[in-house]
Amino acid sequence: MRRTSTWKAMHVSVSARCLPSFLSGQTEVSRRVARLSPSCHINRFLGRPFDPLLRRRSGSTMERAAASTPVSAGETAATDAKETGKRKHDEPDGAATGGRGKRKRGAGGKKLRPGERYIPPPQKRNPGVSFNREHFDETSYYFEGGLRKVWPYYFDFKTYCKGRWIGKSLLDVFKSEFRAESIEYYQRAANEGRIRLNETPVEDLSVVLRNNDHMRNTMHRHEPPVVGRPLEVLVDDGEVLVVDKPASIPVHPCGRFRHNTVIFILGKERGISELHTVHRLDRLTSGVLLFARTLETSKKLDQMLEKEYVCRVEGEFPEGELICEEPILVVSFKIGLCRVDPKGKECRTVFQRLSFNGKTTVVRCLPLTGRTHQIRVHLQYLGFPILNDPIYGSSAWGPHRGKGGLVGKTDEELLQSLVEDHRSQENLHLLDMTDDCVGVTQEAEKKETSEKMDKSEDTSESDKDGGSCQTRVDARDNKLESAETPNNSSLDQPQNPPPTKSNGNQTEAAEATQTPAGTRDHLCSECKLVRPDPTDKDLIMYLHALRYKGPDFEYSTCLPDWAKEDWVAVD
Repeated sequence: MRRTSTWKAMHVSVSARCLPSFLSGQTEVSRRVARLSPSCHINRFLGRPFDPLLRRRSGSTMERAAASTPVSAGETAATDAKETGKRKHDEPDGAATGGRGKRKRGAGGKKLRPGERYIPPPQKRNPGVSFNREHFDETSYYFEGGLRKVWPYYFDFKTYCKGRWIGKSLLDVFKSEFRAESIEYYQRAANEGRIRLNETPVEDLSVVLRNNDHMRNTMHRHEPPVVGRPLEVLVDDGEVLVVDKPASIPVHPCGRFRHNTVIFILGKERGISELHTVHRLDRLTSGVLLFARTLETSKKLDQMLEKEYVCRVEGEFPEGELICEEPILVVSFKIGLCRVDPKGKECRTVFQRLSFNGKTTVVRCLPLTGRTHQIRVHLQYLGFPILNDPIYGSSAWGPHRGKGGLVGKTDEELLQSLVEDHRSQENLHLLDMTDDCVGVTQEAEKKETSEKMDKSEDTSESDKDGGSCQTRVDARDNKLESAETPNNSSLDQPQNPPPTKSNGNQTEAAEATQTPAGTRDHLCSECKLVRPDPTDKDLIMYLHALRYKGPDFEYSTCLPDWAKEDWVAVD
């Protein structure tokens, strides 16, 4: 008898917890209990039939029991969330309504301590986004003295806080890693709203940086001039674009170069964009350069390329075929400095002498591996550096200039010697440094150039025609400046460019001996310098990509003039 009553009680309890939602007269509490209860199919598991009358009879009893049972706030919140489809953290928080003892929330919902800055989460970058007309229209070219030059323009340098900057003040970071400008410059730039942190103008450089901080620095940007020869398109079949790249022009934006690059010249002058590089050429190397219209084509071509280069080296190269298999190690990724080292990656280059004019030799080069500066490093190791090679032909390597791997310096000493050697020649841009590396080394360079300018200040007006950095900013360049400093009346207003003459894809200044009409940025230190134009020795290294071929294609150029047998160097 006791066993039967227990079974009935059990059945009544389970059935009551499974109250149907169609019953009228249910209270809010009973509905919540019903939602939190097990499924009504437990009846079948217990071997009892589904009996709605039994549930109706027991309903009033269970409602009274549920009414006497307290429901926690957590259960209520979970139930409401399930009803409305919202999660708990989607509901307005008490802190947002000014509840007592609650801390304020930032824009992202994070609780902030008093005086704490809100830092937005980092934005995901889309690797498929390429340069477009908006970027190409930042400035324009002008041609002078056989050189392609870029009018100075305003540009936003953007970066997220690096790990080594966390906990440091913005002032400390500028002092240690961005020494291209003085601290006074950065303070004045901050006062004019040119420095922003998370899109908020920085008022005090003592602000401490935190993870995910996004910095933006608006600067007046100057680019070094390059050879004025136009880009010749060899092939454009809809899948592959092949150009004959002149020396001195980088393939893509890097360091101080942006508009004076192959990518930007093609975009600005031919309207070609969204290209994928199949391979790269050093900035001072000329010759065949391949681009693909799609990423798939780029990967496919890269795996089947056979490359042939031609160069002119110092001295008399031995007859016959010579193979160099010395491993190459990267010393500095910032300037791509490499050297032969047993710890380096395996390399193989085949050399063959073509002609000798009594002083220098033309050599055919077949790189069978694709290491950085492979041909240049192997020829230096063999004792025949390429003519006009600013890195591997430099005296910074010692009396033997790296022949046989003999340097006699540590990597740090070697890098410093190279920087000092090029600084003395005011040719730091030849090292192809990245922006941060240039910033560290340009401070002394600008100081030296400024001192020279001060000494000849009385004749500077008559010499302005030789200065490649006389500034001009046209209307479209001033958009960024206006957005950043709308109330800054001290910035000069842009003026119209001088009359120009058209020459194919180029324009030549009508009066190249006159300083172009324009303005200077009052904060820009580069505007105060007058730099001489680079010479051919600064711009042309005698290394040329002659031929690239695969199973069913071959792209090639004519031999450059300096590679011909009867060529003689002109002093």
